[in-house]
Order: sequence, then C-alpha cells, then structure tokens
Amino acid sequence: MIYLQLFLSFLKIGLFGFGGGLAIFSLIQHEIETHGWMTQEEFVDILAVSQVTPGPIGINCATYVGYTATGNVWGSIIATTAIVIPSLIIMLTLCKIYFVISTRFQRNIYFQNTMHTLRLSVLGMIAAAALLLIKPINQPSVSFIDWRSWTIFGIVCLFTILPLLLQKVQFNGKKLLNILSHPIILIILAGVVGYLIY
Repeated sequence: MIYLQLFLSFLKIGLFGFGGGLAIFSLIQHEIETHGWMTQEEFVDILAVSQVTPGPIGINCATYVGYTATGNVWGSIIATTAIVIPSLIIMLTLCKIYFVISTRFQRNIYFQNTMHTLRLSVLGMIAAAALLLIKPINQPSVSFIDWRSWTIFGIVCLFTILPLLLQKVQFNGKKLLNILSHPIILIILAGVVGYLIY
C-alpha cells in the first residue's frame, strides 16, 4: 500500500509542481505530513542532502523520501519514476509534435527562416544573460572579469554564431567549424584557452 501511496503522491507532485526543485518542497512536505512517512527533522535533513548531491533537487528529494518511507531501494525507484513520468510524457509529446512539423515543413523557406531566426535569438538571449551576470552591480569601477575573460567569451560567441550565419553560404571549412561549435568542444576549448591565458 505504501508503494501505491508513494507513486500517486509523487506523480501528483510531478504533474503540478512548477518552478523547479525548491518550489515543490512544500508539495513534498504536505505529502509527507499527510501520510506520516517521516518526521520534520528527517525531512529537513533530506532537503539538505538533496541540495548538495548532483542532479535536480526535486528528483533527489523524491529518491530520498521514497527510500526513507519504505526502507528499501524499491521505494526510491517508485518515487523517482513517479515524479519524472509527467515531465517525460510532456517532453516526448512536444518533441513528437516538433518532429512532425519540422519533417513536414523542412523544405518550406518560411519555416526554415523562422527556425534560423529563433536559433539566433536564443543565442542573443543567452549572451545577454551572461553579460548581465558579469556586469558589476554595487561597484561600477570594479569589473568581475578582465580582458582575458572577454577574449574567451568573444571566441566562444564567435564559434557559436558563425556556423548559424554561414549555413546558407558555400564555405570549405564549414564541416570543421561545425565540429568546433559543438558545445562539448567549446567547453573544452574555453577551458584550455583559459588555462593557457591565466
């Protein structure tokens, strides 16, 4: 019976918990209090452990609650699976819809131009967020980064945007540029350049 309660409770949390891990703690706490799975002190300990372990906080919390409530691994598997199912179904549905639309309209010039513009817009928003984070707030005379960091930032931006800009242009080095603009390669290159510069 406790396994069914765990599954239904965390399925409900996964379905209605918006705003990330910290936002769903109150929902998890409500379910714990309703079913009496653990004490308030144990829940606070689980919150602390969930925040320091790698991975999403909500999923970590579900895993620990499931294990503590049942005393075995099956409880943690059931709670973790239940909290993930709604998001998984929603994302698979959206991906399927996108795949059908993109396959159907892949030769449509308006669709291609729209997707190209959206990619560039997303890159612009990410760059704007990065610039906001590195801009000094309290002390305008003090900069969080120096010219070397700006150099690394500029190179990464260049290798990220160039393949999108050169998509429709015949360019011999396009294949190499696409390889260099892969996110993992960019992270490694930025790390190497940062190590060499600093």
